[in-house]
Parts: sequence; structure tokens; C-alpha cells
Amino acid sequence: MSEARDKGLALFREVYGDEMADGAVAHGHSTTDFGPEQVNWTFEWAFGSVWAREGLQRKLRSCAVLGMLIGQGQSEEIKAHTIMGLKNGLTRKELEEIFYTAIPYAGFPAANTAKTAMLEAFAQMEKASAG
Repeated sequence: MSEARDKGLALFREVYGDEMADGAVAHGHSTTDFGPEQVNWTFEWAFGSVWAREGLQRKLRSCAVLGMLIGQGQSEEIKAHTIMGLKNGLTRKELEEIFYTAIPYAGFPAANTAKTAMLEAFAQMEKASAG
């Protein structure tokens, strides 16, 4: 395992928890599942190289990533990164401002997709904290 992968897995585990991290590790070791290398690249490159960089605080990096994902209309990733943003210190109000800022730049359809995904992420987080 590379140092970047170790750092990335630790950061992923911190944000998404043991259950999700352990499942991703198992998928990455699979010889029968589809696309296991993507998990390894996620740990090593996205989390271990990009997210671990010191140039931006994780909270600010979350803002940037969410803006890009909203612009692309990537609802599942917006949901995941809304959760990550909350864990990186963004408040629900700040996430709402990111949503509002996206409207004139990404358009109403992309912002509506983001709103739905963000609300689903909030509900998921509330459910997890309640039980």
C-alpha cells in the first residue's frame, strides 16, 4: 500500500465511517466485482493526493467540489459530498448558500437537482444521528 493510499483511506474512513470504508476496501480487493480499481484510485488519488493537500482547508475544498458537482448535475455525488461537507465543517446554512450561488452559474435545473440531493443527504444524516 502506498503512503497516499493509506492517507486517503484514513481520510475516507474519518468522513464516511468504518462500515462504508470497510465495504469499499473489500470491493477494491475483489477479483469478481466490476470496477474494483476505481476504489483504489479513489483512496490513492482523490482522497490521498487531492483531499490530503494542504493548499485549502477541507471545508473550502468541499465548497469547490460541490460547486463543480452542481454544475455537472451529479446528484449522487452531490449527496455524498454534502455529507462530506458537513463532516468537513460546513453548516446547513453554508450549504444552502452554495446552492443559491449555483443558480445563476449552473442554472435552475442543475440547482434543483442539487437541492433534492442535498435534502436527501440532510435526511440521511438526521436519520443516522437519531438512531
